[in-house]
Amino acid sequence: MFKIIQKRKIWLSFSGVMVVLSIIFLFLWGLNFGIDFTGGSLLEVEFEDRPTVIETQKSLEDLDLGSLIIQPIGDRNMILRFQNVSEEAHQEVLQKLRNLASSPELEASEENSADNNVEIESDSTSSDSIAEIEAGDEAISGLIEELRFDSVGPTIGEELKRKSITAIVIVLVAIVLYIAWVFRKVSKPVASWKYGISAIIALFHDIMITLGVFAVLGEFFAIEINSAFVAAILTVLGYSVNDTIVVFDRVRENLPKSDEDFEGTVNISVNQTIKRSINTSVTTLLVLLSIFFFGGSSIRDFVLALSIGVFIGTYSSIFLASPVLVVWERLMRRK
Repeated sequence: MFKIIQKRKIWLSFSGVMVVLSIIFLFLWGLNFGIDFTGGSLLEVEFEDRPTVIETQKSLEDLDLGSLIIQPIGDRNMILRFQNVSEEAHQEVLQKLRNLASSPELEASEENSADNNVEIESDSTSSDSIAEIEAGDEAISGLIEELRFDSVGPTIGEELKRKSITAIVIVLVAIVLYIAWVFRKVSKPVASWKYGISAIIALFHDIMITLGVFAVLGEFFAIEINSAFVAAILTVLGYSVNDTIVVFDRVRENLPKSDEDFEGTVNISVNQTIKRSINTSVTTLLVLLSIFFFGGSSIRDFVLALSIGVFIGTYSSIFLASPVLVVWERLMRRK
């Protein structure tokens, strides 16, 4: 049997260091909020032969796009962020990018086709010229593909930010109330509501470390926080508290029949559930990592947040929530 609870100082110290580092990272760099929260437009395109960032900037400099941010992704993709624009301006940006993507040979072929259309008056010849022009247009379109375009106003972004924070707070309060009600018959040696507070401490730990990791990723890899990230955080909260409740429920079952003290009973309960928690998390992470590496780029950040949260949530359920409960019981006993 592993002496997990007996070595709680190690786990609590490690968690404390990770949370402090996360807070420092958030203070230094903050979160890289996407257009869902800040407002603006995001355009992702795929080039057959991607131009450089400088070439793209020059091709779009005559358009009023505000603060233009260009981010190459992978080998052929490019993400452009700019102020909120109309559909007409969106099409102008696409046309500029199509012109930039077209090769000199293709442009020459298009010009020759247009000249032939003017000089040759034969109906059949004109039809051939028109076909050549259309073929040229299709070839140019084939050099670039629009993958997504999102446009959000600043007012909607602020409202979404407020609602996201509200949703997380409501979830946390609901979790405390639910756990307190489920463990209402457990009053000794720890009151039922303290199980809920211990679970919330573990959830706070999970959220802070996940945010800290994304602060680092946003600073060095330009990964953004969007509405999908909020959905991932809420999912992590539910997943993590599920693991914690499994451990606490085993503690509740073992308390009436255990000959150990509270610390020993909790340690037995953790050991009885640790394999189940780890096996469940590993299988979940295998699925998430498969989606991360082989899924689409639009859900990659969402899956990344879930993967980090599931990993940290499993750790906190085993090595943080239960030790906090034991520390609380010892402090109460000293009084």
